[in-house]
Amino acid sequence: MVSYRDLDLVNSKKLFEKAIEGGYAIPAFNFNNLEQLQAIVSACVETKSPVILQVSKGARKYANQTLLKHLAKGAVEYAEELGYKIPIVLHLDHGDSVETCKSCIDMGFSSVMIDGSHHPYEKNVEMTAEVVEYAHKYDVTVEGELGVLSGIEDDVEAAKSVYTQPEEVEDFLNKTNVDSLAISIGTSHGANKFKPEQCTRDESGILIPPPLRFDILEEIEKKIPGFPIVLHGASSVPADLVETINQYGGDLKDAIGVPEDQLRKAAKSAVCKINIDSDGRLAVTAAVRKFLAENPAVFDPRKYLGPARDSLKDLYKRKINNVLASNEKALEHQ
Repeated sequence: MVSYRDLDLVNSKKLFEKAIEGGYAIPAFNFNNLEQLQAIVSACVETKSPVILQVSKGARKYANQTLLKHLAKGAVEYAEELGYKIPIVLHLDHGDSVETCKSCIDMGFSSVMIDGSHHPYEKNVEMTAEVVEYAHKYDVTVEGELGVLSGIEDDVEAAKSVYTQPEEVEDFLNKTNVDSLAISIGTSHGANKFKPEQCTRDESGILIPPPLRFDILEEIEKKIPGFPIVLHGASSVPADLVETINQYGGDLKDAIGVPEDQLRKAAKSAVCKINIDSDGRLAVTAAVRKFLAENPAVFDPRKYLGPARDSLKDLYKRKINNVLASNEKALEHQ
């Protein structure tokens, strides 16, 4: 067994406490490969932001669990090499079984999510409590989920959203002792978060998606004041990235995300962790498509993955500075 402390990682507990107090959210960026990891770390060092490195079950299989352990350790050392030691969490995103969560804990993850939200309530409670009991032996933090987000992202798929029921949250926390709670208030997975018919148009004809259900969030905060809340499916799907992808041979239709002002509002509440995955995929794909279209003779992967990494870094810095407001917050953990 490998302890996350041996990798110089931290768990999420103190990060969330500070974030709730300060009215900001910790960025939770998903990664699958080296270039994504480089972009995340360099963006967070330059903005002095704490970060949660998220790995889905599919990403863990893609990257290899043994390599992930060393990549996480390398991320900490890379941050120091760049000139600033930021708090880094290695988190399992959407763990679908108790066994997967335990395996990640044994391999050095400092935080795990057990997602039993697709099961009946009592089964969700049972699974979450079992993971918490095991994780807390090793001071690993656990995220649970109530409610279901629609959409597709990696191994996570649901046809429709089910909003979190505020009356369930107290019971869920009492029975599981979970450390944070992912809720469903209108976000969804993937790049097609809303259908055009769900949206309105502004004077310029731009589609405006329905607002998040802040009334549900407020009810939950009343039930469990000060408890760490997580938003999944929180990519904004920037129109310029979608346009670039389509301009250079892509076929993304009706790609609509969560407006950034909605996420900034959420980050000022008890929402202290906001997950961003699809926006990163869009930034990489747009940069690669554009470069290869303009440089058809190039076949060196470094030539097109380098610009993709730079585009991703710029995206992350903007999210940190303008949406999550976690810039300079690593200073609180020195």
